[in-house]
Amino acid sequence: MIDNLGEATSRREVPEASIDRYQSKLPGALMGYWREEGWCSYADGLFWIVDPDPYKATLDRWLHGSGLVEIDNYHVIARDAFGSLYAWGERYQRSITVSSLAGGIVALKSQLQQRQKNPDLALSIFFATATKDDFDFEDRMGNPLFERALAKLGPLSESEMYAFEPALSLGGRADLDGLVKVDMDVHLTLLDQFRR
Repeated sequence: MIDNLGEATSRREVPEASIDRYQSKLPGALMGYWREEGWCSYADGLFWIVDPDPYKATLDRWLHGSGLVEIDNYHVIARDAFGSLYAWGERYQRSITVSSLAGGIVALKSQLQQRQKNPDLALSIFFATATKDDFDFEDRMGNPLFERALAKLGPLSESEMYAFEPALSLGGRADLDGLVKVDMDVHLTLLDQFRR
């Protein structure tokens, strides 16, 4: 991952209590990343490995009524600058993505109830193959937005994201002029209300 995204650009040490709490729920490989890298951002905030706790209420709201909460108990393990949340299920060890830009949840439902045979390998592949293009978003002309958003709006804090106003799902246009920096929890809560 570091080969593709570079060294961490911000880092917070993970308390041992958090590792203990998630040790039996999430892949051991993730606990290794937490110990080595901490909760951190890469590529100037394009991609983040995160503490699942602050995202629990937001994830629960998005999963409500989706049928996914009956399948597994999911925890956000990563996010990107545009508000996508990457969550991991503790029972079957499968991943789902909450896509703020698409306004929905991306999951292979046919596989969600098939136990991942090697969760450490699956997680390692996700991180090892991650590239900047995977997490950037293109404007309506097909040009990546992240670097331009960073230059225009400044870096993101742990609780912020870049978002379109109005949201794409409400008729907003995918261009730099429509991007703003917002509180992630507030914005994802509003987007969840709009999609219902």
